[in-house]
Formats: sequence, structure tokens, C-alpha cells
Amino acid sequence: MKIYDVSKVQRVMKAYDKNVKKTEKVNKSAFKEDKIEISDEARYIQTAMKAFKELPDVRDDKVKDIKKEISEGKYNPSAKDVVEKMLKDLGK
Repeated sequence: MKIYDVSKVQRVMKAYDKNVKKTEKVNKSAFKEDKIEISDEARYIQTAMKAFKELPDVRDDKVKDIKKEISEGKYNPSAKDVVEKMLKDLGK
């Protein structure tokens, strides 16, 4: 392919160059930084959840005391107390 009229090519290149520059300017100014803000209430909840997760699942001191009472024969909860605790736990 031979191009004899260079002026036409230059006009096309100038038009293309203008479009590219306009696009770059629009893209740069159109984007803004994203930012988030955490409310005081959310921070409080986050702190509370962190503290909750750090709690042990089982209270070892309580279990140890009850095991000791059972082995010594001193642990004798009434049937009524056991049933009340079971029903209370079902209600949660």
C-alpha cells in the first residue's frame, strides 16, 4: 500500500491524538479515592466481638470444682434444679 498524500494521514493522526488526550483527562479526573468510615457504634461492636471470641468455651475452674465435688460425693443437685436448668437452656 502506498500513501501519496501525507497531509491526509497527518490530519487523521491529529484527530486521533486529540481524542486520546481528551480521554486521558476525563479518566484521570473522573476517579476519586474510595474511603470508608467506621462509626463509633461499629467500633464498639467490633471490640465487644473480639473480647467475646477470646472467652474460653468452658470455664475450667467451674468444671474442676464440680469434678472434685463429684469425686468426694458432695455434689448432689436436686432433680428439680436439674430440670429447671434444662428448661431454662431450651428457652435461650
